[in-house]
Amino acid sequence: MLDQIIHTDQQLLLALNGSDSPWLDSVMLTITSTSTWLPLIFALLYVLLRNRPWREVLLFVACLALVILITDRFSSGFCKPFFHRFRPSHEPALEGLVDLVGNKRGGLYGFISSHAANTFGAGAFISLYFRRRPVTFTVFLWAALCSYSRIYLGLHYPGDILCGALFGLLVGSLVSILFSFLLRRCPFFSVSSSAPSSSFSTSSSSLSPSSSNSHRVLCGFPSEVPDSLSNPLLIPATFVISLLFAALYALL
Repeated sequence: MLDQIIHTDQQLLLALNGSDSPWLDSVMLTITSTSTWLPLIFALLYVLLRNRPWREVLLFVACLALVILITDRFSSGFCKPFFHRFRPSHEPALEGLVDLVGNKRGGLYGFISSHAANTFGAGAFISLYFRRRPVTFTVFLWAALCSYSRIYLGLHYPGDILCGALFGLLVGSLVSILFSFLLRRCPFFSVSSSAPSSSFSTSSSSLSPSSSNSHRVLCGFPSEVPDSLSNPLLIPATFVISLLFAALYALL
């Protein structure tokens, strides 16, 4: 059974890995680079700071960093040395069959994918916070593209990506619960200690001070997310611009 799963994983890899297009090779090399997505990170911070109290933004950033710390250390620090599964780029049985784009080989072991765990973990946490379809679509498309680039470059099997993504989704969801708990229970981060900006506030006529916190958080995240949220489309717009940059950079 396990041998059949491994064989299927290898066949999927060979079907999805590489191409005959040097331009697409360059695009994937750019997509897999973290620096390509720095504008997206800055756009996210800008939207948060425009709409939320700075203390809540601080907690958001800390929890997002925690997500990436957990996913990265578990995948790289535990899973890869524990399972000892060779990356496709180091698998003797696939020597000469894998298209190693840019001659990138990565480390010796690849299960589970840190890129997939990190991006899907961050995507889950961000999407649960914003609860905006354009933002959710953007962050998961970003995670999927970054993860697929690892298959394209010959650095991970699809199974590495799938397991990494599932673990990332789990961690992102669990840290969201921690975020909610700290936002409600920690005086430093609570709503009462730092009044939210007008775009996220609820009129005093509709909610009494005593009921404000009960409406503030639902299932771990803000339940009173206003239609007047400033610049939410800046995040998907920046994502598109980053993709265009990757496409144009590959032409140079």
